[in-house]
Formats: sequence, structure tokens, C-alpha cells
Amino acid sequence: MGTKTITAPFVLLYCLLSAVVSAISFSKIQLPGNASGPEALAFELGTDQHFFTGIADGRILKYQGPSVGFIDFGFAAPNRSKSVCDGTSLANMNPTCGRPVGMALHHKTKRLYVCDAFFGFGVLGPEGGPVTILSTTADGEPYRFCNGVDVHQPTENVYFTDASAVYDIRQFKTAASVNDSTGRLLKYDVENKRVTVLLRNLSYPGGVAVDEEEKFVLVSEFFGNRTRKIQLRGNKPQESDIVNSWPMPDNIKKARPGVDDFWIAAARIDRRTRSSLLPIGERINASGHLVKTVNLKQWYGNILVSEVQEFDRKLYIASQFVDFVGVYEH
Repeated sequence: MGTKTITAPFVLLYCLLSAVVSAISFSKIQLPGNASGPEALAFELGTDQHFFTGIADGRILKYQGPSVGFIDFGFAAPNRSKSVCDGTSLANMNPTCGRPVGMALHHKTKRLYVCDAFFGFGVLGPEGGPVTILSTTADGEPYRFCNGVDVHQPTENVYFTDASAVYDIRQFKTAASVNDSTGRLLKYDVENKRVTVLLRNLSYPGGVAVDEEEKFVLVSEFFGNRTRKIQLRGNKPQESDIVNSWPMPDNIKKARPGVDDFWIAAARIDRRTRSSLLPIGERINASGHLVKTVNLKQWYGNILVSEVQEFDRKLYIASQFVDFVGVYEH
């Protein structure tokens, strides 16, 4: 009788934990054999998992579902050579091959807006091919590291970041060592085809996301370990507030249409070791308050993830350090 009394709670706890674990599913969408480093994702609405991603060798790939897989869709480098560039890795990036890092799809026109770290800000039509570069400078200052992108669907205005005015993507460690804070938030007005600078002196801005009514923009500062909210309307446009402070926030994506929640790819320090990074997906509301956290350590170890994007009730995970796109279901 005593033994049953002692073990029953443990049996119940085991069953509860098993139910929680079994409710979580993680799978991998493997990139082609010579591809690596999916940095960001852009989904087509009304499709079964169709999305775009940019990889380390300069290509933009399109995933057309499990029966077709990935196809080459586009590139930003004007003289890109497949024989020279295909298969290039993150550790050996070639500027002549390009490196698409940020992207956002305008659903109505099917135009894919792209930030290429070496070639600037551009757009790709629904048929793919070479990216049309729309801008390489703003206010006379060239982009050193065109990075995150988001598009406001009703207007097609595009918001993007230039991570640094001094250091390019290959000089990340140097930029980190001096805590570079020369980044900018920019806006492309689709009607007048002009780029304007909304905010300067950002500490390595990576992700950017605009709300559905175009009232504000969220922008992450990777070195600053914070996320800012910049007002686009009202008495004090371009006024910014820090709304969230997690280590190394990267891309930001809206959770789903009709909800002003956002997913941030970030990291936190493992309290047990005080050094190891725990890659996480963090869902926040428009005020920066935490809604949900997803721990990705089981599948990514202590490497960083660059994007967490919700599509069809699943989370798709991008990271420049792997050769697959993760799919998390809970």
C-alpha cells in the first residue's frame, strides 16, 4: 500500500511530461547538397509551404513543397558565376557572388524585396532571375551591410536596415569588438521610389517589422541587445523607445495577419554555465511584452538562429550556421 502511494505521483508526473514532449514536433527541410546558411524566409500565401530563402553562396532559393523541393530562383550579383559561386560557405564568402540576407514578399504583386549584404537593396519579380537593385545609397551614404527587410502590404512601402556604415558582413568580429553603432533604419517609398533614413546610430540593426496600420516599426539591435519601437505617425514621428531587451536579437517577423504580435529570433545566456547561448524564439506584443518563448537548444545547440517565422500555425526556423530550415510544431 505504501509503495503504491509513493510511486503514483511519479507515474502521473511521467505521463504529463511525456504528453508535453510528444506534443512538440521538429522536422528539417534539407537544403540542396551544396547549399548552406538560410538567413531569412519569405512565404507565399495560399500555398503549401512555398517559401524563399537566401543562402551563403549568393543564391535565392524557392521551396515548392516536399514533392519538388528547392529550385534556384534568383541572385543579386550582376556577374555571378555558378561554377565559381555555387557551394560557397559562410566561412568563405565571395563578394562577387553576393549574399542575400533579408527578404520580404509583397503578396499582391508577388514582388520579393531583398537586401543583399554586398549589392544593396533590390526587388525580384515573380519569374525570378537577377535582382533589380533599387538602391545602394541613402542620403549619399553607401550601404555597407544591407540586412533586414519588411514590406507593408497595403502600401508596398518597404522598411529595411543597414547594419553598419563602416563594416561589411565579413567584418562582423571587428564590428563586434568595437560595439559598432553606425547602423540605420531606412524606408523605401514605392510611389516616389525614394529611400529615406528614419533613424541613425543603431547598434548593428538586424531585423525590422512594420505593423499592419503602418503606425510603428520594430527594429532589433544585435550588439545593443534590445529591440526599439519607432513611431511613424503622430506628434513625434521617428521617436523611439526600447521595448524589449534580450541578448542578440536578430530578425523580427509578424506572428500572423490580424494580430500585432511578433516573433524575434534571439538568444539568452544559460544560467547554469553563464556562457553557453540558448537559441530561442520569442513572441512579443506591440508593447514589447513577452507572450511566449520557444527554446530551440535541443535542435540547434548553442548556435544562433537568425529568424523565427510563423506560417500555417507552425514555426519555421532559419540559421546561417546550418544547411536546413527547421519546422517546429507545438
